[in-house]
Amino acid sequence: MIYLDNSATTYPKPQAVREQMQRALREFGANPGRSGYEMSVRTSQAVFRCRERAAQMFGAPGPECVVFQPSCTQALNLVIKGSLAPGDHVVVSDLEHNAVMRPLKALEAKGVTYTKAVTVPGDNDATMDAFRKAIGPRTKLVVCTAGSNVFGICLPVERIAALCHQYGAKICVDAAQTAGVVPINVTAGGIDYLCCAGHKGLYGPMGTGLLILRDPASPLATLVEGGTGTQSQSLLQPDDPPERYESGTLNVPGILGLYAGMGFVGQVGMEKIYESEMKKISYLYESLSRMGQVELYTPPPAIPYYVPVLSFNIKGRQSEAVGQVLAKSGIAVRCGLHCAPCAHEKMGTGGTVRVSPSAFTRPQEMEALVRRVRAIPAGEGEI
Repeated sequence: MIYLDNSATTYPKPQAVREQMQRALREFGANPGRSGYEMSVRTSQAVFRCRERAAQMFGAPGPECVVFQPSCTQALNLVIKGSLAPGDHVVVSDLEHNAVMRPLKALEAKGVTYTKAVTVPGDNDATMDAFRKAIGPRTKLVVCTAGSNVFGICLPVERIAALCHQYGAKICVDAAQTAGVVPINVTAGGIDYLCCAGHKGLYGPMGTGLLILRDPASPLATLVEGGTGTQSQSLLQPDDPPERYESGTLNVPGILGLYAGMGFVGQVGMEKIYESEMKKISYLYESLSRMGQVELYTPPPAIPYYVPVLSFNIKGRQSEAVGQVLAKSGIAVRCGLHCAPCAHEKMGTGGTVRVSPSAFTRPQEMEALVRRVRAIPAGEGEI
């Protein structure tokens, strides 16, 4: 199988990730932070090393600023629902995933409002003007993707962060598509909340996510309360992160797999991964642009304005039908709305065929995709 759905989940995982998860089941089988015997202490230390690695990778002030979550989606929910109150206003981009839009829609019933800022691909100044105009006196939070999961469009999140602070608002960045691909430093970039998927560009397993806090002294309301292994005599949830946001037993095999995944990214080099994947996407874009039956929706993707994600359609064909044809040829892509209807509304599509390579994608696999797409005709007949 030629796997080109890495913006959903990277596959395959590095050998070190698989080995580390197996090791976790053999050697780190006790609850971290709950007991004083050797295996529990050893497990706590292994989990802490992952916090340290994530803090270093994302420029957090310290490991206490790294909060493990089961997904980027839950991290986003924690920030959105934990920081907003009735009467608050939020600014989002017009490219956001449902992990942002659905929590905000749910909060509308409680008096929270939001405004979409229109992004302009390749023109960060115009995008900044749109965010500036959308911010108002009641704006408490800006939530925006660092890179679109549908069209690969990057937003100037550091400039947006500076704008937010100028108006007294905070910023939450959805880094599901950029963590592990594009360097992000929450301290230098002024990013208050960074939400990451562990199973994508960080090459960890499914069921892992990160919330990186720029200021651990600024608490969020909790989504979940329960046992943390700290302050157990009190029925109140602890105030201090990361324990405040990590009730219950942590996913130790997943966390240790994530530790190995981040190690893989560091060993190969984030810049090298980004350049390699963008080279493959640029080849695909150039090849598809010469096919009369193919529709593309953005200018040619280039660093630093895009991440390695590309959407297209065959004229007159449903994206799902094209995906089925590719699947029968052993090529795995994702089709449809990609849980981001706002992005499709912006571009006027009812769904697209999405391609996203990884560090393991070979050039000949992209060539095979191009050959197969070239053989799919436009129109409504049988493919």
